[in-house]
Amino acid sequence: MTLEILHPPTRGRAAISPRIEALEDSLIAEVALLGFGQPDVIPLWFGEGDQPTPAFICEAASRAMAVGETFYTFCDGIPPLRAAIAKYETGLHAKPVGSERVVVTSSGMQAIFLTLQAILDPGDNVLVVSPVWPNVRAAIEIFRAEPRDVALGRTEDGGFRLDPAALETRLDARTRAVFVNSPSNPTGWMMTEAEAQILLDFTRRHGLWLIADEVYARIVYGRRAAPSFLDIIEPDDRVVVVNSFSKAWAMTGWRLGWLVVPEALNETYVKLIQFNVSGAPTFLQHAAVVALEQGESFVAATVERCRAGRDLVVERLGSLPRVRLRTPDAAFYAFLQIEGLTDSLGFAKRLLAETRVGVAPGAAFGTGGEGHLRLCFAASAQRLEPGLERLAKALG
Repeated sequence: MTLEILHPPTRGRAAISPRIEALEDSLIAEVALLGFGQPDVIPLWFGEGDQPTPAFICEAASRAMAVGETFYTFCDGIPPLRAAIAKYETGLHAKPVGSERVVVTSSGMQAIFLTLQAILDPGDNVLVVSPVWPNVRAAIEIFRAEPRDVALGRTEDGGFRLDPAALETRLDARTRAVFVNSPSNPTGWMMTEAEAQILLDFTRRHGLWLIADEVYARIVYGRRAAPSFLDIIEPDDRVVVVNSFSKAWAMTGWRLGWLVVPEALNETYVKLIQFNVSGAPTFLQHAAVVALEQGESFVAATVERCRAGRDLVVERLGSLPRVRLRTPDAAFYAFLQIEGLTDSLGFAKRLLAETRVGVAPGAAFGTGGEGHLRLCFAASAQRLEPGLERLAKALG
């Protein structure tokens, strides 16, 4: 009897849940794995900049470790961080946010997972305003529910807008929630105050949850923060607002996020965090307090850096005959619509091979994504300029 018969190569995979086995790999990762870590590749595929976390935040984490802040702590976050987040959100928005509504999570993605765990049953569906970051749809599928894309409409100048009629057509008796990401990854769309009210009214009318991913709320051009549901909701509305330290404070690798939830749900999130990860690392939370209290100048500098990158992308690529690109209002992505493009995954792979520039295929982002490429411009001119020069030649 051979070793192969004793241990067939598919034996382990055969025990995996068919639902998990059927999950599609990220198309962004499929491109990135072809060039990840190669020194001659200019990586513009992932949603992060090229500057490290600022020293004052790192030093705060080091100090917290040095004094022993390395033990288990409150599942929903240390009280000083919850208070700092409540003060931060209250300072940005029209209505106050109390610390009793704040839950600290181990990343923005975990915040989304916990929320889906709390509200979904098998067979439910979630209306997902699309194009959208692909992890959202995968997370819904993991919980045996169905993501239903609701495509953004297009404006005459190539921008995006909410399509309220599309929401109504995708709704049925098993719909439990609406998921919206604004400012948007990948489109750079930023909902208006009027669009936010339309979404809120829709969910109230149908008794749905509203999950609002506001991770890019500070990466906006022309105002301090993006329109938020925290400006208009009542504390007991079925609205969960997701945020993260990743983008505005250059803390992607720290894996630290937060939620603003109805106060009555706090105990639910505490229970779920207990059974998932017990809580975010204590010393990181102490550093996050410092980020909020001392980081406004860094956030402002980050926005200006992204603005320069955005303007450079629009200048170099926006005028190419095959490219349609409206200047994004927020976030740090250019979502390029390429004339005649029907296989964005294959094209992104070809661009990587031929230009050594990594971009994300539009097909990764669901309905309305195919025919586009996404690139992240949260980078220095030293990285962007050679990458854009290569892309301009290929796309031109």
